[in-house]
Amino acid sequence: MISQKNMNTTPIISAHSYYSLRYGTLSIENLVSEAKKHEIETLLLADINNTTATTDFVRECHEQGLRPVAGVACHNKEEFLYTLIACNNKGFREINHFLSELNLNGLPLPCRPDDFDNVIVVYPLYSAPETLEKHNEYVGIQHWELNRLVSSPWRHCKDKLLAWHNVTFTGPIGFDLHRHLRAIDNNCLLAKLPPGKLAHPEQIFLNTAQLQRAFAYWEQLLINSARVLSNCEIDFDFTVIKNKKTFTGSKYDDRILLEKLASDGLIYRYGKYNKEALRRVKHELEIIDKLGFSAYFLITWDIIRYSMSRGFYHVGRGSGANSIVAYCLRITDVDPIALDLYFERFINPLRTSPPDFDIDYSWKERDEVLDYIFKRYGRLHTALLGAMSTFKGKSILRELGKVFGLPKNEIDELVEKPPMPEQQGPLIGRLMNVGVQMVDFPNIRSIHAGGVLVSEEPLTCYTALDMPPKAFPTTQWDMYVAEAIGFEKLDILSQRGLGHIDECTKILHQNRGINVDIHRVDEFMKDPQVMNQIRNGETIGCFYIESPAMRGLLKKLHCDTYLILVAASSIIRPGVARSGMMKEYIHRFHNPNGFKYLHPVMEEQLKETFGVMVYQEDVLKVCHHFAGLDLADADILRRAMSGKHRSKKEFERIRNRFFDNCMQRNYPDTTAAEVWRQIESFAGYSFSKAHSASYAVESFQSLYLKAHHPHEFHVAVINNFGGFYSTWVYFNEARRCGAHVELPCVNQGAHKTSLKGNTIFIGFIHVQNLETNVAQSIEKEREKNGQYRSFLDFTNRVPMGKEQLLLLIRINALRFTEKTKQELLWEAHMTNVGKAPKVSPNTLFDAPVQTFELPELMRSSLEDAYDEIELLGWPVTLSYFDMVEQSAKQGILAKEMKQYNGKKVTMAGSLVTIKYVSTIRREIMHFGTFFDREGMFFDTVHFPPVVKKYPFRGKGVYLINGKVVEEFGFASLEVECMEKLPMQKDPRYA
Repeated sequence: MISQKNMNTTPIISAHSYYSLRYGTLSIENLVSEAKKHEIETLLLADINNTTATTDFVRECHEQGLRPVAGVACHNKEEFLYTLIACNNKGFREINHFLSELNLNGLPLPCRPDDFDNVIVVYPLYSAPETLEKHNEYVGIQHWELNRLVSSPWRHCKDKLLAWHNVTFTGPIGFDLHRHLRAIDNNCLLAKLPPGKLAHPEQIFLNTAQLQRAFAYWEQLLINSARVLSNCEIDFDFTVIKNKKTFTGSKYDDRILLEKLASDGLIYRYGKYNKEALRRVKHELEIIDKLGFSAYFLITWDIIRYSMSRGFYHVGRGSGANSIVAYCLRITDVDPIALDLYFERFINPLRTSPPDFDIDYSWKERDEVLDYIFKRYGRLHTALLGAMSTFKGKSILRELGKVFGLPKNEIDELVEKPPMPEQQGPLIGRLMNVGVQMVDFPNIRSIHAGGVLVSEEPLTCYTALDMPPKAFPTTQWDMYVAEAIGFEKLDILSQRGLGHIDECTKILHQNRGINVDIHRVDEFMKDPQVMNQIRNGETIGCFYIESPAMRGLLKKLHCDTYLILVAASSIIRPGVARSGMMKEYIHRFHNPNGFKYLHPVMEEQLKETFGVMVYQEDVLKVCHHFAGLDLADADILRRAMSGKHRSKKEFERIRNRFFDNCMQRNYPDTTAAEVWRQIESFAGYSFSKAHSASYAVESFQSLYLKAHHPHEFHVAVINNFGGFYSTWVYFNEARRCGAHVELPCVNQGAHKTSLKGNTIFIGFIHVQNLETNVAQSIEKEREKNGQYRSFLDFTNRVPMGKEQLLLLIRINALRFTEKTKQELLWEAHMTNVGKAPKVSPNTLFDAPVQTFELPELMRSSLEDAYDEIELLGWPVTLSYFDMVEQSAKQGILAKEMKQYNGKKVTMAGSLVTIKYVSTIRREIMHFGTFFDREGMFFDTVHFPPVVKKYPFRGKGVYLINGKVVEEFGFASLEVECMEKLPMQKDPRYA
């Protein structure tokens, strides 16, 4: 309890943080520090319709010596209804449960909430009910409302009145920022924002003494407020793990079960007599039990067991692949012994962050896995992890540009070329000033890419839940809060790479009776065909290794082993390439004795990677062994650089300690600075070695299927709509690998792309504007009643509008009739398409139809190709090379480039993709990828002067002049000039 003296001078300060989205203007840190500056001892956080920031708020208040109170301000759109104040943690759970039930069921807030046991309800004066019969209901009176109170009936009910003060900003500048946020939220011009959409300008921090003077004649209100606050408290234990504590119901039974499963898996993975594997399993099980992670492993195993029973293919990756127990439980397919991965990178007492497993599923199967998790562990205890989208860079300029009333072309120019301060007029200067204040403000609550929480206590003990379009309950706070409060998340992710691997194996089984055990990765790694493909960069469609940059890197490294591919998967990351360390790694790889280590510690710790930091573990090693940081600080540094740690103070502390330690060890300043530069440029983009190893496993699975079953593989890639390139590139690759690509066909094709022998039929799904129900009806009707015998038979059996029929004719899907497109178009206009069929599908003979004779109608393959470009997006009948006006057979081919190293050549190429890169001088340069006339890839480099003089002009064939350059066996073309070859005119419009 507090003293009577303090009770007399204690109003309730109710604050909105910037988690009152597009309303509040203060971060939690600023909110609490401002309260302390104004000598406020107890602070209520009541954000609008959410409790996102409560845990951060409680922790910050404890750090700064304030007493926190938790609540929520309940609004129906713009109407403020009431504030709920939690008396204790039970009350906080009641509030979260109240909000969650409404959110999960899509219901509006009631004008008057139901009964609470541990929650205070405070109404605003202007909308309070006529009577307050419940003991926990009050009316909050703000100091500018005291004059109204004199003439209000509430003046006679002083025991139900509270001295109240809302805080939303710190002063005029904060109020101006609030105005801009409200205009953005209401999608209206700043000048037309109604006053009713804004907070009262007096919602600023005031000292307790100022508020005491304001309420001098209403002392009872201050006493009431102090009494209410004295009964309110909130706190969280930030040291205890919040995950589900047991899998079996007993920690002892969990330990015994995990030992049993690990032992069985050990025999499956290593046989009965591998002493090193047995030693590591025992060592890990001791740590897992000691740190209380048995249930976490078992829950993950349970999810894997379920998905495998359903035939779902998964990949376990991330630092969890450092664990041999995870490998034995088939959570991962990465052998930590073979790769010398150490378990402590995943779990150790010094690690600053809780561990998590990353489990990838096909995009088609992920939701079923999530549905199992929610039903298995209960919706009270299971939720997806939320995320927070913030205002950044271009999005700020666009939003403010709209509320300032700028035309779209001026907004586009402002976004692309922000003016320097000296070039800004008053309007743009004001806009930029407001924009700076908004940087990193929360904007929208969203969903983490794959995080799932399974908790011991109901999740409403810690957060309210949203129901986004994914239809699974989602926490209002993000992974940072989850980690801080003691949750270990599971990442249940989706990727299309797994979809094409899984679909390829199914196509092989269905069409050819071949069963491929995709987990026989050890055999794939020794397969000569696979080795040859990866060495030559023949990796189009293969997970993670198909981009131009990756194919080039594989060729430069002459990659033909698993370990080299694991390293390549990490050094391809942007930070390594930008720092110059990727090029240095390649040089050292080919010249292991032709370089000098930066420091003996680098030679000792990074010998496997030639002194170059390739993995996140390398960052930890260097920080620990070179600079003397302990592993906990090294892990904080790694996480901070990768964007997974929010404390800038901690980061600066460790950075200073790094350099202080280097100075104490008498390292030259230049050496310490270079090591730090490499750490800083690398750590933010690096993978853990286990993560790279997991990616490499999946790459080898894709490589095996491509090498031995290319047609099935390419169909699977196309049907999963995944990969680095556009769909037409994969059709081209299939054709290059020996497949015959056919246009959609109503008698042979299907909704999705299909394979018959060596012939690939393009799926109806790729025909633009063709309705899904029509495409599916074609396939279903054919399966039910047999192939279509004639044009009339088809139109009678498949109901569709005339526009849909014309699309099928134009894409030549009715070529089984052996009639020309012109004849079919005439017939389409003569039939009653779209009306009920007149003939039963089981009729033996077609009904007689009106016959007519047509003059000979000319049609060229060029016209067909233009139809295909219009309806598919690319030509099939002809290639782009066949469609240009002049011959594109001049110049050398991609396979001949090495013969012309250092020489100027001419090449003709069909544009595949362009990569835009900003140079140190902020000039734009390009890296291009083309097909030659044989369908082989080649890569081009376009330096800034060439980009300005010879820009790309869209899809098509380019004639390119330049010099062939070769680096570590990989040839590319440095462009000096190029022109896009004009296409032949479309005969339909010539």
